[in-house]
Amino acid sequence: MPEFNSPPRVNVLGVGISVLNLDSAVVALRDALAAGRRGYVTVTGVHGVMESQEDEALRQIHNASLLTTPDGMPMVWLSRLAGHKSAGRVYGPDLMESVFAWTQHSGHTHFFYGGNPGVAEELKAKLEQRYPGIRIVGTFTPPFRPLNPDELAGLARQVGDLQPDFFWVGLSTPKQERFMAEHMAKLDAKIMIGVGAAFDFHAGRVRQAPRWIQRSGFEWLYRLCSEPRRLWRRYFRNNPRFVWRVFGQHTGLRRVPDCQN
Repeated sequence: MPEFNSPPRVNVLGVGISVLNLDSAVVALRDALAAGRRGYVTVTGVHGVMESQEDEALRQIHNASLLTTPDGMPMVWLSRLAGHKSAGRVYGPDLMESVFAWTQHSGHTHFFYGGNPGVAEELKAKLEQRYPGIRIVGTFTPPFRPLNPDELAGLARQVGDLQPDFFWVGLSTPKQERFMAEHMAKLDAKIMIGVGAAFDFHAGRVRQAPRWIQRSGFEWLYRLCSEPRRLWRRYFRNNPRFVWRVFGQHTGLRRVPDCQN
């Protein structure tokens, strides 16, 4: 059986961001499956890093992942600043598309967990139309609360019967990261990937920012303008603090924890 070589990580305020681009992320997932490795993937930008500053358990969840991909351009810029010129953005919706394109005829199976009522089913229908031959074997829409024992047992039975290769989690950060870390050992799926709003984007319920805005590093502003009531606290609280703390880390004025588990 081939070995899985985990990519190096860049320490961003104590969170280890895997040195990846979209192509190498797909290769890493392919290699992990071939090597029989199980684990979860966190797709992490400024929001996830800043949530981890006040939540040690969440920081450890990121650092114990199979991969923690550079979701936002600041993660890419900091990786390149650390000397990793090949680093590129591994954005949740793009990662989904790339994995689905790769697995369209490979036989690998997919399961969707999350989203508002009806979203996972809409997503399944749209992706099956876009990628003929893709194997989406199940969906589960959770309530807006932790699963009770009966619901968890039902989910475990469903996943155990299907044994999907990819278990996609469409919740918010940090809810999806905590879910994956807690349930990875309880559910018979090989790789869990938390992709947040990608369910809504690919189901057609929410519009994505244009590519040029995504590459500019100002996607947060586009999303803020699209959903100001939901997102203004996140961006106006997190972004200035992130810049200040990264400045402290890189000037040596601020010590940050090690990102190795």
